[in-house]
Amino acid sequence: MSLETVDFDRFKLKPGERVLDLGCGEGRHSITAYLNDDVDVVGLDLSLADLGTATQRFEQFKNQDLTRRSLNFVAGSGLHLPFADHTFHKVVCSEVLEHIHDYQQVLKEIHRVLMPGGQFAVSVPRFFPEWVCWSLSKAYHNQKGGHIRIFKARELKNAVCATPMAFQSSHWAHGLHSPYWWLRCLFWNQGEVWLVRKYHQMLVWDLMQKPRFTLWLERLLNPLIGKSVVMYFKRHAP
Repeated sequence: MSLETVDFDRFKLKPGERVLDLGCGEGRHSITAYLNDDVDVVGLDLSLADLGTATQRFEQFKNQDLTRRSLNFVAGSGLHLPFADHTFHKVVCSEVLEHIHDYQQVLKEIHRVLMPGGQFAVSVPRFFPEWVCWSLSKAYHNQKGGHIRIFKARELKNAVCATPMAFQSSHWAHGLHSPYWWLRCLFWNQGEVWLVRKYHQMLVWDLMQKPRFTLWLERLLNPLIGKSVVMYFKRHAP
């Protein structure tokens, strides 16, 4: 079980579709897509360590009876995707663009490999919660591979629409996680203090148990302090 940012109830997959999870990390969205329907999924990332973890995680979900679906992890850069034009019906890019200097080039590559009429789901840290993290700790974003920008939602929306794609909908996610990251940033130099450790244990418990109370609490918090903004787009058909 993992923490998904993209809502697959909104981003519905159909049997036979090809799905790219760009910047897949340890495979959370790749594995969810694989389990969702009879689709062919590619998880791409630059980190060989993360790809190794993703491959190991996938082993516990892999079902030999699901012969009409597949999941493969490959190393590659979002700046130059190793795929032909119009390869994928769906592309996911979650919590990636805030790490990349030339994110516009990544968006161009996504548009190139996405089929006409295909859909694109993207998420980045939301402006206000991210600004609080940056204000509380320079180390939070100055670490190697850290965040190099704070997106405004309209800025990202306009950049994707310029590729061109049509905006469909958006929402916020992970409202329970913003206070955790604020606490981590506040006590960054002290390490994992008791309060941070307990909050993390609560988040793990919530992920595993999914109690109705925290589900409703997160729905209440998401519009206010949701950690991520998630947007959905459709590539223009010719």
